[in-house]
Amino acid sequence: MSRMDDELDARLARISSSADVDELLDVGCDLAEAGRLHDAERCFATADDLGSPTAAFNLGNTLGQLGRGVEAVTAYERALAGGETDAWLNLGNVLKDLGDLAGAMHAYRGAAAAGDSNGSVALAFCLREQGERDEAMAVARTAATAGNEIARAVVACWEWCRTLDPSLEPELRAGAEHFPSARADLGDLLRSTGRVAEAREVLERGTGRREVECWLPLGNLLSHALGDEHAAEAAYRSGITAGDTFCHNNLGVLLEERGDERGAEEQCRLGAAAGDALAERALRDLLTP
Repeated sequence: MSRMDDELDARLARISSSADVDELLDVGCDLAEAGRLHDAERCFATADDLGSPTAAFNLGNTLGQLGRGVEAVTAYERALAGGETDAWLNLGNVLKDLGDLAGAMHAYRGAAAAGDSNGSVALAFCLREQGERDEAMAVARTAATAGNEIARAVVACWEWCRTLDPSLEPELRAGAEHFPSARADLGDLLRSTGRVAEAREVLERGTGRREVECWLPLGNLLSHALGDEHAAEAAYRSGITAGDTFCHNNLGVLLEERGDERGAEEQCRLGAAAGDALAERALRDLLTP
């Protein structure tokens, strides 16, 4: 046991029957930061019972980290009832994880109304997922105008996807450090305007920072613009390992072109199973005599 753990244990013992909310919060936050979530839960729950909305908020955060989403929702609702408006965004995130999209959107609207532009960003993504693209863009633009850099990057990405307008380059460059998709789209813009070497540099910077979104466009660049199939295959496989299931289809196409039909079929099956419509279509083509 480390010296820090010894100190935390001593502090925890001292407040075992404390009614000092500030002390309970202080120890609870230090325990949470040290990864001792169950001990932190005890501190926050005690302070919550004493009527602290801040404690209820922290309790919700801790319960969420422990995978107890339903309990976290209840804690966030107590925090909100006590005036802790920071709980809106986290409540929305937990509700979304629980599959309650309507509840999540209500919470995100609450966060936005309370002045949290991150709530607006989350709401914009929900709206876009539901096909409400115009409203999603309007919400994202409002958050960008309020100074939210992620929202600004999101607006640039969505505009690029809609228009492929090269004049968006400054916005995508500005957004690359805030939103990984902006870096991926910047790479696409650079490739499309003939700056292949810089596109590769930009995308490799993203993959070096473990930005999952950059592996697929890097693989495409290596394959289609540079003709380096082996490097492209490595990029697609790294993307799959990182969690980008869309890389299965592109890897499958590459393997098919190489004559590896068995490998291509395996990759397309994996992509189709993950919900990629392109992989499903490619699999049907592979299996059609």
